[in-house]
Amino acid sequence: MTAKHRLAMALIASLATTASAAGEPVVGLITKTEINPFFVKMKEGAQRAAKLQGARLLTGAGKSDGDNAGQIAAIENMIAAGARAILITPSDSKAIVPALKRARDQGVMVIALDSPTDPVNATDAMFATDNYKAGLLIGQYAKAALAGKPAKIATIDLFPGHPVGIARHNGFLAGYGAAGIGPKTVELAKTPDVVCMADSFGDQGKGQTAMENCLQKNPDINLVYAINEPAAAGVYKALKAAGKEKDVLIVSVDGGCAGVRDVKAGVIAATAQQYPLKMAGLAVEAGVTYARTGKKASGYVDTGVTLITDRKMAGVDSRDTAFGLGACWGK
Repeated sequence: MTAKHRLAMALIASLATTASAAGEPVVGLITKTEINPFFVKMKEGAQRAAKLQGARLLTGAGKSDGDNAGQIAAIENMIAAGARAILITPSDSKAIVPALKRARDQGVMVIALDSPTDPVNATDAMFATDNYKAGLLIGQYAKAALAGKPAKIATIDLFPGHPVGIARHNGFLAGYGAAGIGPKTVELAKTPDVVCMADSFGDQGKGQTAMENCLQKNPDINLVYAINEPAAAGVYKALKAAGKEKDVLIVSVDGGCAGVRDVKAGVIAATAQQYPLKMAGLAVEAGVTYARTGKKASGYVDTGVTLITDRKMAGVDSRDTAFGLGACWGK
């Protein structure tokens, strides 16, 4: 960006500050993609909150998960359009940081949704699920469900280096009883009972392929942690094709409507449900407050997680699928 461009952007932002304080605040929402049901629900929550708050919501997204350039373009467009606050689910937690710094240098408040940046303080605040806790809950559940039976575990993960994938994976292993793993563990942990680790990118087809590969390495797998419910659905397809679907316990994270229905059908034993509508709604309120008063949000806001299962285990807090379907997102 040239000095002339920066000066023009700063002037637009200055004018927007005056306009938003006097009238309609402008808040931007940038998601990883437009089509993932999680982000569709997040957008709905933001739109609802903006309407209630009398604000104008700008939206943007990458073309696909990992499209950092698309998110940077959206940030620049929103600054030029007068956004006083930008809410973002960062696709690349490190590469997005310089663009966020430019936004904050121009007086824009930035809130991370769902996924943190690296470093975390590259944003003013974060509104998100405690992903480590989500993993912890399904790990505790799996431990109770296996009832002392030796585990041969496959972890069907996200992709290398993503903080959400790391937090869920490590939380699961800690919940299952692994020692020396905590919320600040920065690499994917591995324990002796983990016989296969593979990436799915949160995709059903890739989750199926990952599970097929794991079964080739170790056909005796009896417990699978899946990063999300699309990946878990792929895992189940692979197991069913191998005639092993009744022999393997699958646990996952997300709580989307399709995933909760899979829990009800017995495809997934349990899932940890998160709440994107709440994430976005609270963040829009914070953005409007900043635009009107100059008061910034700060720190981490936990938007909650609930274990969903119809096979309750003693000592593990959970709700049934009736509750999950009432609180889920997506079709």
